[in-house]
Amino acid sequence: MVRLMTIQDYDSVYLLWSETKGMWLRSLDDSKEGIEKFLKRNPTTSFVSEIDGEIAGVILCGHDGRRGYIYHTAVKQSERGKGIGNELTKYAYKALESEGITKGALVVFKTNEIGNSFWKSQGWQERDDLNYYSKPFDLNNR
Repeated sequence: MVRLMTIQDYDSVYLLWSETKGMWLRSLDDSKEGIEKFLKRNPTTSFVSEIDGEIAGVILCGHDGRRGYIYHTAVKQSERGKGIGNELTKYAYKALESEGITKGALVVFKTNEIGNSFWKSQGWQERDDLNYYSKPFDLNNR
């Protein structure tokens, strides 16, 4: 079952993220308060998949009015290969399209083989014509 993610899912989702190899979490952005702020700004674009009442997958997705962005997509290791990631992406794409978003972006660490393989299988194209820059405004956001 796929449904909208709510802040009540945070503890289960954070546990899944923290158990997912290749996932990098930030102390402030990925705190309960940080995710709650994200979900309030993007209330219709992030989803969880449940099996027997437990979170089996998650896609954190939002947009800035121009581009869609996907963050922290994960499927419980024991549930991989069952189409959960595919289903979550379909829900996110449909939600973005319903809000008039026509293009998306995401970042995967080069060393995250599973993540890179998944997104390539979804038709995403790796870009080599740009540089990605990051700057923390709060040095506590490790």
